[in-house]
Amino acid sequence: MSCKNEKKEEVIVDKNKPMNILFIAVDDLRPELNFYGANHILSPNLDNLASESLVFNKAYCNVPVCGASRASLLTGTRPTRHRFVDYKTRADTDVPHAISLPKLLRQNGYTTISNGKIYHHNDDDSLAWDRRWFPKGNIRNYQLQKNITDNEGAGQAQGGAISHEMAQVNDTAYFDGKIAQKGIADLRMLKDKKEPFFLALGFMKPHLPFNAPKKYWDLYDRNKIELPKSYIQPKSTPRKAFHNFGELRQYNNVPKKGDLSEDLAKELIHGYYACISYVDAQIGLVLDELNQLELEDDTIIILWGDHGWNLGDHKLWCKHVTFETALRTPLMIKVPGKTKGEKTEAITEYIDIYSSLTELVGIETPNTVEGKSFVPIINGEGSDKDWAVSKFKDAVTLIKGDLFYTEWTNDKGVAYVRMLFDHKTDPLELDNLAKKPEHKELVKSLSIELREKWGKDFLN
Repeated sequence: MSCKNEKKEEVIVDKNKPMNILFIAVDDLRPELNFYGANHILSPNLDNLASESLVFNKAYCNVPVCGASRASLLTGTRPTRHRFVDYKTRADTDVPHAISLPKLLRQNGYTTISNGKIYHHNDDDSLAWDRRWFPKGNIRNYQLQKNITDNEGAGQAQGGAISHEMAQVNDTAYFDGKIAQKGIADLRMLKDKKEPFFLALGFMKPHLPFNAPKKYWDLYDRNKIELPKSYIQPKSTPRKAFHNFGELRQYNNVPKKGDLSEDLAKELIHGYYACISYVDAQIGLVLDELNQLELEDDTIIILWGDHGWNLGDHKLWCKHVTFETALRTPLMIKVPGKTKGEKTEAITEYIDIYSSLTELVGIETPNTVEGKSFVPIINGEGSDKDWAVSKFKDAVTLIKGDLFYTEWTNDKGVAYVRMLFDHKTDPLELDNLAKKPEHKELVKSLSIELREKWGKDFLN
């Protein structure tokens, strides 16, 4: 960000005013970023924010699909077999008794604003917000293709849409450029208000389609892009673990079944990278404005991706599975005066975010919140939590240290397929240990622990 090296006058912070919160959600962002060791990604603004934040190396969403993940995170409640199931999830329907994070903050004097995609449905949990805004236009937001049918996310093929677009346009031609500008305008409006603010910005990229201005595509050389090392589906892995990535198949340049051609796979990876650099630039504009307005010293910044994303890993695309590539997420938090670029290996779940933010701003956490605050980690005290639980449809995963244990269960909670990976020896998750006799006792103990930790209401 351009203004970081400029000398600033001392800012006097009102100690009696609670900290503001800038809450940045990035759709389908996986932790393939510089500060996670991916030096081929050009994201200078995210890198700079990470250098001032606490970065979580082992953060996991509780459900790998957007609507459900967001509803779970914003209410601090776990998914169950029948709660937070798919992208169409509504928090105000699935947990009407829960006080969401933005609603709690609003009840405690915060100005709450939702811009872009925070919940999947813009009118979900509507009483939580002073203001809600979403860009006008087709959700797929093409610039070169015209008359594309949206049909609420389906029917791209019928509308003639392809999976990506490289257009010679300004950044504000696409939704994320507009969202950044709205966020900047809101910061200027909020600067002199007596009340603290919770400003939520939900950026759309790198969600499909991979549409970004051409200059961001030009940052990458397609000839240097490689397929992932895990571009394989081992026979030991249950077939239940794989899917036909229907979210991608609906675009009319993608075959309806079978593996993608290598050329198309690399073109998609290229488009994903371009979208990361595009959204990074938009986030940078917002962070620059926060700094220019001298709000930086009394604003907590938290940035998260709603789940991981398969970019050819296991020959899969999109999310909707319980491999680490779909569950592990980018998460970082900047707390003025406390974070300075530290990284933690502590296992963190997305339901932990709610109680962490309420503790940081001094508001009592509702008893419906199931997560555990990670403020002790921010304070340098460490964490004694070494597990997380995530689920998608029948698959429920216990993450315990280096172990990823998944069961596919029926309505009574009885397992009918199992999968176990040890990341210490198999970080790419290619060797399923669940059926190997030497791991029988380990599988038995993990199965018991999974049921202890998946939540008391899981089967209801």
